Amino acid sequence: MQTRWTMRINYPWDRLEKGQGFFIPALDLEKAREDGLIAAMQVRFFYPHYMYVIKDGLIGVWFYRTPIT
Repeated sequence: MQTRWTMRINYPWDRLEKGQGFFIPALDLEKAREDGLIAAMQVRFFYPHYMYVIKDGLIGVWFYRTPIT
């Protein structure tokens, strides 16, 4: 019997201050983007921003909060 492994990602939206961000490495960028934006809405953060980046040789999504909001 084959076991499926899943990983739960903790998005730190509730601890994020203005001007800060975090990186989530992922192969499926659209799925990571969707999950990150849904997690932002669950903690009542309504203006999340993101961009696709390569950081330290890993491709992923950089989520951030602008310093002006």
